[in-house]
Amino acid sequence: MTFELLRRGLRIERQKALPVVYKGERLDCGFRIDLLVENSVVVEIKAVERLERVYSAQLLSYLRFARCQVGLLLNFNVKWFVEDGVKRIVNGFQE
Repeated sequence: MTFELLRRGLRIERQKALPVVYKGERLDCGFRIDLLVENSVVVEIKAVERLERVYSAQLLSYLRFARCQVGLLLNFNVKWFVEDGVKRIVNGFQE
């Protein structure tokens, strides 16, 4: 997947460290974004039986900490990836 993004000329960062700032203090909590594309789209990759709500909450937290608007939650452990394996999360949008 990263090869294809790079081939298309997109700038990506893998395992991007995500610091958290709390009351002016920087906390290195060990959060890592799987992929950050063009410094604006957060991609979280999973291979699980089903996407639980906690994964969406995790991605939303990453979006907030990274100050990004859009994230993709990808699950590669499904039969029909395009239909069942992709979930788009928008920071600030209530489902």
